[in-house]
Amino acid sequence: MKKLSILGAMLSTSLILAACGGGDEAEETSGSSDNAGSEYNLFEDGKLTWASSGLYKPFNYEESGELKGFDVEIGYAIAEKLGLEPNPITTPWETILQGLTGERFDAIIGSMAITNDRAEQVDFSDPYYYSGGMVFVAEGNNEITSAEDLKGKKIGVVAQSTYDSAAQEYTDSSNIQYYNSDVVALNDLEIEGRLDAVITADVVGYEAIAAGLEIKEVGEPLWIEKAAIAVNKDNPELLEAINGALKEIQEDGTYDEISTNLFDRNLLETDIEGIEVLE
Repeated sequence: MKKLSILGAMLSTSLILAACGGGDEAEETSGSSDNAGSEYNLFEDGKLTWASSGLYKPFNYEESGELKGFDVEIGYAIAEKLGLEPNPITTPWETILQGLTGERFDAIIGSMAITNDRAEQVDFSDPYYYSGGMVFVAEGNNEITSAEDLKGKKIGVVAQSTYDSAAQEYTDSSNIQYYNSDVVALNDLEIEGRLDAVITADVVGYEAIAAGLEIKEVGEPLWIEKAAIAVNKDNPELLEAINGALKEIQEDGTYDEISTNLFDRNLLETDIEGIEVLE
């Protein structure tokens, strides 16, 4: 995983400004920060507070006490465009929607796929990346060669995820093993007798393979997901501002830089032709 260049640059800039600013300037900056984003009904004035699980490498994960990953960099870039202080936090995925609707944070920037069920509870921004739902098995597993072979098999998924719903279509609920981290589930594929397969995002599985995990993908993606930023339905001003910021970072090259730095490609340029789009 490559270094978070934008995050580092923003933090360095903040430190330089703090060291160089005079007393009067500091007071003015503080005052403007307190008022920043007041039109968005933020959880904390002057800050964009967003949540992710922090367990979804390479999109959001903790390393040495610091949140890193694609979602985190996108969040920082959006906060900068909105003139807000970035404030990423973590919360369990199983209750992340309840946390948002309960107004414990402003948004979810955590690789949440747009679905019709979720859209009844929250509003979604324009997609900020595409990924495929993929089946992964241990490198030496030659019994599972397609999704149809999952019948009666032990499948690992994260609860309340789109992959949870998929697993229920292929095997009995008693054969589904729930995890709070896709990465932990993928690692369990290497333990004999623990799991037969894991359903997760293709990018997550490929990252694990690149890190040396002895697993492999099965067939083509089951579907394509549109990952988007979720906000509360009573905050259309924030949704509009986030969409505007997303458009800006795509137009000025920031998005491409983040995506290419981490994945060597632009995640919005994924070929989705002929593959079902998740709803």
